Amino acid sequence: MNLQLINGQFSGQEAIDIITKMVHIKIKFHEDKINAFTNEEDIKMVEKRIKQLQKELYEVRNFIDNKKSKVEMHSLLEIN
Repeated sequence: MNLQLINGQFSGQEAIDIITKMVHIKIKFHEDKINAFTNEEDIKMVEKRIKQLQKELYEVRNFIDNKKSKVEMHSLLEIN
């Protein structure tokens, strides 16, 4: 089953807003997992993923800020 989340053209600011909110939700999900874990190795793995998401968000924001035209975005969630 598939869920189409994003499909279209957006202004740079709209695209940044959508992506930022989605990444923040994912980070919050991982932060909640950290609170549930007791294993230090699992916590470090999740912390690493959070840092990776933050870095990727920074990079995509820079990419979009440098574009002069609208941003086309597509996001399909595949559920198996």
